[in-house]
Parts: sequence; C-alpha cells; structure tokens
Amino acid sequence: MNTVKKSSAKAKAEHGMSLRIAFQEIRELIVHGRLSPGTWIVEADIAKKLGMSRTPVRSAIQWLQREGFVIEHKNQRKSRMIVAPLTKEDASELYSIIGRVEGLAGRRTASLKKSERMEVVAKLKGVNDQLRTILKEKSAHTAGIFDLDRDFHRIVIQSGGGPRLTILHRAIEPQAERYWRLYASSIFDNLHLSIAEHDEIIAAITSGDPDRVERGLQTNWENGCERLAQVIDVFGERGSW
Repeated sequence: MNTVKKSSAKAKAEHGMSLRIAFQEIRELIVHGRLSPGTWIVEADIAKKLGMSRTPVRSAIQWLQREGFVIEHKNQRKSRMIVAPLTKEDASELYSIIGRVEGLAGRRTASLKKSERMEVVAKLKGVNDQLRTILKEKSAHTAGIFDLDRDFHRIVIQSGGGPRLTILHRAIEPQAERYWRLYASSIFDNLHLSIAEHDEIIAAITSGDPDRVERGLQTNWENGCERLAQVIDVFGERGSW
C-alpha cells in the first residue's frame, strides 16, 4: 500500500514538474514572439517541439489562458486556442496593473532606513547611467535597453516588495514584456523620456517620499503606455485581425 502511495505521489510530482516546464517554455515562446499574436495553438505541434507528451502541454495551455497569454477564439464551426493579440486596450490594463504593483513596492522602498535607501539608489543610478550611454552612443541594441529597464523596475520590487507583491509582479511582468519586445525598435526615440522618469523615481527614493515614489512609478508606466499606443497606431495591433 505504501509503495502504491509513493508511486502515485512520485507520478503527481513528475506531472507537476512537467507542467511547470511546459508552461514556462510556451510562455517564453509567446513573450519572445516565436509564437506570434493570433497564432493557432496546436497541442501536438507544441508537444513535439518541446519533446513532451500532450498531457502537460494541454494543462500548460489552460494555465496560460488563465494568465491571459492564450485566448479561445470561436467561430460558427469550432473554437480554437490562439496566442492572445496585442491591443491598446490590453496594454492599458497591463501597464496600469504593473504600475500600481510597483508603486506599492516603491512606497516601502521609500520608507527604508536612509542607508538602505541609498544602496537602492546607487543600483538604480547604475542602471539608468547605462541607458544614458546607449542613448548617447545611439546603440541599436534594443534588447539591451529592455533588459536594463527591466532591471531598474526589478530593483524596486526586490527592495520593497513583499512575497505577495513579488508574486503578482512576476505574473504580470512577462505579459507587459510581450509588448515591449515586439515594439521595442520603434520606442528607442523616446528613451530619453523614460530615463528622465527614472531620474524622478530615483530622486523621490533619495528624499524618502513614499507618495512621490509611487506617483513616479505609476507615471512611468502610464507614459510608457501612451508612447506604446502611438506606436501601435502606426504599426497596428498584432493578432487582432
């Protein structure tokens, strides 16, 4: 009896691990655009690509649907799962949520002891200075810009986010990343605006002003969403045809 229980527990653990791996792998394909917006999700093809059985892939797709990466598309004949389109409406919701999550973490960062705050400030300045260098040298490495911008915001979460805020941020960040990566090359001209908004966040943390930090972080995301919307107006929404 104990052997059966152990075997069952092992099977569940292995399925859980396979499910998590499948979720992470498919999400990565979506975030990096290798499964583009509007693409039909074919379980058999993805399972073959990942070298997995269809069972964890099917469960991972359901998980991705709950988190907004995949949606069900229905017509008169049948329904299919597709990669969620990238739309201005969706971006507005995502950026609003992540701005508020980071704003809460920023408030806690601003309330740290001065010595701890200044350690955070030093890290943030280091990242922002690297963005300035890219802008000054007019580097075309937009992927590097994204990584640095992400590092800037993660520093705020790591310094002021408790376990729940951190989990929320980890869940929403990859969804916002889809937009950044797809439209990044067109946002470069506005990089100086983002750098200036980062400077305001850094100044607010330096002064230990929670309201100002929260406002600065939310403004950064709100303005980022507006800049993104202008790009989408030019190039169109992806996968919503």
